[in-house]
Amino acid sequence: MPVMTLPANLDQLTAEELRQLAQGLALQVAERDALIDRQDRELGWRQGKIDKLTHELAMHKRWRFGVKTEHWPVEQRQLFEETIDADLAAMEEELAQLSATPPKAKGQAKRQPLPANLPRTDIHHEPESTVCPCGCTMKRIGEDVAEKLDYTPGVFSVERHIRGKWVCGQCETLIQAPVPAHVIDKGIPTSGLLAQVLVAKYLDHLPLYRQEAMFGRAGLAIPQSTLAQWVGKCGVALQPLVDALKDEMLGHRVLHADETPVAMLDPGAGKTHRAYLWSYSIGAFEPTKAVIYDFAESRAGRHAQEFLGDWRGTLVCDDYSGYKALLANGLTEAGCMAHARRKFFDLHSQKQSLIAGEALDYFGKLYGVEREVVELNADERRRIREAKARPIADELHAWLTRQRQVVPNGGSAGNHEKFPENRLLF
Repeated sequence: MPVMTLPANLDQLTAEELRQLAQGLALQVAERDALIDRQDRELGWRQGKIDKLTHELAMHKRWRFGVKTEHWPVEQRQLFEETIDADLAAMEEELAQLSATPPKAKGQAKRQPLPANLPRTDIHHEPESTVCPCGCTMKRIGEDVAEKLDYTPGVFSVERHIRGKWVCGQCETLIQAPVPAHVIDKGIPTSGLLAQVLVAKYLDHLPLYRQEAMFGRAGLAIPQSTLAQWVGKCGVALQPLVDALKDEMLGHRVLHADETPVAMLDPGAGKTHRAYLWSYSIGAFEPTKAVIYDFAESRAGRHAQEFLGDWRGTLVCDDYSGYKALLANGLTEAGCMAHARRKFFDLHSQKQSLIAGEALDYFGKLYGVEREVVELNADERRRIREAKARPIADELHAWLTRQRQVVPNGGSAGNHEKFPENRLLF
């Protein structure tokens, strides 16, 4: 921010010049006050985040390492403990990023050297120039070696990062190539090994204790607590990618949303309660393929509001009331055909309802049109839908209206929103 300097002799200024000077000083003071206010808010948010993480970290550590009276089956305890280790590592990583002075690890065990029998690949890092600024040619006097553990499915190997030390014999200047960037600073895993752990856990659904056994068969059993710490640190490192994916997603005018219940373990209570994974995705025909999962401890509609923010478009969802507040803020609701069809399918499969069977025939015709246009471009899909799907949808709406007039409210076909004609959008 530019700082206004005062003239040496204020007595020689005219009234207009003094007025302009006073206005400039007032504007400068206002800008500084606004800057201080922004910095105070940022510091307040940062301190609140640090306090929250510190509290959660203490609770998790107390549950992880303290004395517990609950006794769980071995398999259930293993799954929970690997989640705890990942959460601990993620919170410690976030605290380290938020704190000006990252906390030093206390009582950390000394890392054991990697087994000598593993194959090794040497990767040399040397300065771009070995000519000293004083003009002399430097001599190589040694090197630093850092070993990173890599993994190709079924085979471990070791990357040896060798950084030569070069010194000038005249002015004794010492240079080295900078340390290459790694996902986990000073950690042993390469990005390939970390990718293997994450893909196996989240895509192949292999718990960490199983991965520990698999790595043991490959020649090096990595403790599941270590694997969990890697997972937690990777989660923090990948957050910018998630944020960028969210920004890309919110640039589309049509989104899909749904929420799925999951059992969440409560460390303090020693039992589970229902939490939710809110999923948001881009349409199937968009060039960008993306799904983002937003974990929340409840099914309250505010979680969807917080995720979508100022986004205004068409949201494809079920008839859950939690989305209704979004509609009041300018969003357009598109009812999900799969949810509408599901009610008729349940009724038909349980009671062989003829009315439900007839409704399923209409849905089948609509799905047939979708199968026909799945490989076409947007203009062709729109043209065929207008020509074939719209008449079927209009006929289905008229049929629903007629049937609703003759089906009693107390019957199974009249209950549980079996006729959601007011929510079907084609």
